[in-house]
Amino acid sequence: MLDLMVPPIVAALVILSIHAYLGLHVIGRGVIFVDLAFAQIAALGTTVALLLGIEVGSTASLAFALGFTLLGALLFSITRMEESIVPQEAIIGISYVVSSAAVILLAGLTAEGAEHVSETLTGSLIWIDWPTIWKMGAVYTVVGALHYALRHRFLAMTFAPERASNVRLWDFVFYMTFGVVIAFSVEVAGVLMVFSALVIPAVVAFLYTHRFTAALMVAWLAGAVAIVGGIGTSFYLDLPTGPLLVVAFGVVLVVAALLRPLFGRRPEGRIVVTGLADGEGAP
Repeated sequence: MLDLMVPPIVAALVILSIHAYLGLHVIGRGVIFVDLAFAQIAALGTTVALLLGIEVGSTASLAFALGFTLLGALLFSITRMEESIVPQEAIIGISYVVSSAAVILLAGLTAEGAEHVSETLTGSLIWIDWPTIWKMGAVYTVVGALHYALRHRFLAMTFAPERASNVRLWDFVFYMTFGVVIAFSVEVAGVLMVFSALVIPAVVAFLYTHRFTAALMVAWLAGAVAIVGGIGTSFYLDLPTGPLLVVAFGVVLVVAALLRPLFGRRPEGRIVVTGLADGEGAP
């Protein structure tokens, strides 16, 4: 049994490695459902590909998902308007709903429509192979390296936007890399698990600290506990891995919230990002 458990656990940890970091940005920006929207937009891309006779999981299908997420990145970057009466979260929610409806409508035109819609939600993590894991890891490493090289710019955009310039340009770069990550993740893990890996570890982290680096460590730890516990339980009880993994993330959040009083209250105030001085992020 252990040899069957290792690939999905490793794959989920690889997904967590980048999603936990991006989740801190999502919480900091207050665009909680951007991941769900991106995931559905990517799923819409694969559904369009399926309608054209392209097999899900193929390179061409992935290209469709990436193309659609790039359009989403453009949309979300140009709709960030600080003074607008319409919050960006409304645009994100509309994108999610419309993409979800489009997936259902288009999938209904194919023979395997119901199965495809189910897989977009829960993924096929249990069947992942090592070549897919290596490919995913390589892509996430490139994205992670880019974010590290531009970390001051991205951190300023998220936690101190008043100091940043060229907001829409750098928002597009941020969302473009976000979309690339989602396009690879959603085909493997599904919309629900991808959202859980992004948001829940970040929420757990900010329950305990407002320092970005410490929050990232806590998010990785909380996510790893949920992944190992969830996948292990799914194998032991012979239950569907995707849904149980999402429930495991929820359980970790509840336990973390209950344990919080034992460690004292998190210091109040805005997120502290070490090394982000005044003017950081300007050209």
